[in-house]
Amino acid sequence: MSSTVAETIARRLFAAGCRYAFGIPGGEVLALMDALKRHRIEVILTKHENCAGFMGEGIHHFDGAPAVLIATIGPGLANAVNVIANAHQDRVPMIVLTGCVSAAHEHSYTHQVFDHLALIKPISKQAFRVGTANAVDVADKAVAIATTGRPGPVLLDVPVDVQTEPALGPERINRPAPSRLAPAPGGDLEAVRKWLKFAERPLVIAGVDALNQEAETAISSFCHTYNAPLITTYKGKGIIPEDDPLVLGGAGLSPRIDAHLLPLVRKADCVVLAGYDPIEMRTGWQHPWGSNSRVVELTPEPNTHYMHIAPITFVCDIAAGLAAISEEVEPRKTWTDALLSDTKAAIHGSHGLSENWGPAAIVDECRKLLPRETIITADSGAHRILLSQAWECYESRGMLQSSALCTMGCAVPLALGRKLAEPDRPVVAFVGDAGFEMFLGELATARDLKLKVPIVVFVDESLALIELKQRGSQMGNLAVDFEATDFPAIARALGGHGTWCDNRTELRGALTAALTRETFTVIAARINRKSYDGRI
Repeated sequence: MSSTVAETIARRLFAAGCRYAFGIPGGEVLALMDALKRHRIEVILTKHENCAGFMGEGIHHFDGAPAVLIATIGPGLANAVNVIANAHQDRVPMIVLTGCVSAAHEHSYTHQVFDHLALIKPISKQAFRVGTANAVDVADKAVAIATTGRPGPVLLDVPVDVQTEPALGPERINRPAPSRLAPAPGGDLEAVRKWLKFAERPLVIAGVDALNQEAETAISSFCHTYNAPLITTYKGKGIIPEDDPLVLGGAGLSPRIDAHLLPLVRKADCVVLAGYDPIEMRTGWQHPWGSNSRVVELTPEPNTHYMHIAPITFVCDIAAGLAAISEEVEPRKTWTDALLSDTKAAIHGSHGLSENWGPAAIVDECRKLLPRETIITADSGAHRILLSQAWECYESRGMLQSSALCTMGCAVPLALGRKLAEPDRPVVAFVGDAGFEMFLGELATARDLKLKVPIVVFVDESLALIELKQRGSQMGNLAVDFEATDFPAIARALGGHGTWCDNRTELRGALTAALTRETFTVIAARINRKSYDGRI
């Protein structure tokens, strides 16, 4: 007996490594959900589709499989727009499953109906309407498109009557992955080898493309061979453990840190962009080197963003590209002065970690207390910029965040998904009070799934980053302040534990207890308004 369309999709997703799907039911997706469950993909109810997508992303960062998001017709998919756009910009492979009315009714029925494909196409890699004749091909294409090149989201919009119909044609799953391409021999490759051979100040900038191609080992080997310091984007943190002397930490949104890093980039005499996707970077990283600089770009896709221009670009596998440009190039003494160590010391000193109490003190205490293998998530806001600079990561994907779209409300569901994937590893969410209020309902999801996640809330009763920008632009305070919420009381009401803290000692005690508690814990850390002045 032939598989149904829903079964064909479920079987292909299982073959791609997917073991969880997240979302909210609706009548138009019931057959899809049932097929997923029967094919050993666990369907988990969330309180909002946006959070469902982020929980799926949290799983992806553990197992590498595409996130699976279920959204019903109309308002369900509309709710998911933010997280789909985030997956597109943050390079997260995601399969979005939704249902729509049957072809027989699409021109004569209007309740909850709009064009799903038209809505999602601009914020996805592709969007498909699935039928019985194309289901086999489209299920396979969706996974291939979502996971190759720069990963991203793909929508499968399946009419409700089609889901239970037989899919026509033999299934094609587990097709071979594309070959990893190395730079082609020729003049450009020889030129880069010559640059590297005579470089006295080589420097590497890496980002999310390197993670998606699993090039961490190759980058570490290259940097240590040529004594080349490493700058990463926020998503690239931990490619090399950040307590390594060569690692200068993350860059992207902090003008205060850029003041140290950008002069170093301009002084480098050979810059290697190893999977560096500048979609995470602020305006200061537009064209950060001169037109005559020796810059080589190793990228999975052609540069059409024009955030920077490199004299030589290889569209290639990142690890293969590093091996090619360094072939037969003997290492030499580089960075022989104190510029590199002085820069790293200046960056570290700018975080303010020694303050008595405030956002930097919170970061400092948590990093000191939490085990080295802890995974953290960070919501968008002023606290995230400070965290991304001051928090040391010791492995790739050790800090999860929305750093391209920079959307609020991501930290808690990211942490829940990541904890679900690996229950024995410490996972901690860091969130501002405004972002936390956006999706408080997911605390009930943490309760239902029995996920023991500490949630550290920076409580300053302000949209601190926007307020800081208002003052910097000499504008009045407008729509950035709000009244205090009793977060510990909400945590208790939703089945967890909650506590306030106002100093380092209380924070240490609260976090220590949270790591052993059998439920989630909300740690509401009160700090003064304007605490981020001079920090980011």
